Amino acid sequence: MSEHFLNQVHLARRWHISPRTLERWRWTGEGPAYFKIGGRVVYKLADVEAYEGPRRCESTAQGTALHAVQ
Repeated sequence: MSEHFLNQVHLARRWHISPRTLERWRWTGEGPAYFKIGGRVVYKLADVEAYEGPRRCESTAQGTALHAVQ
């Protein structure tokens, strides 16, 4: 079974954010787990999807409650 990885640029595009935001998140310990191999940063797609899962909201109130817990 082959694992799929995203680099910083691809993940930033997926989430419509700046690659610098991902850099800051790595510095502050936020965001999904990542691998640093030979100076390159990659994110395992399964880890990205696991990070996205609990952040799925169906209403604004639900999103506000999620942020309050974190």
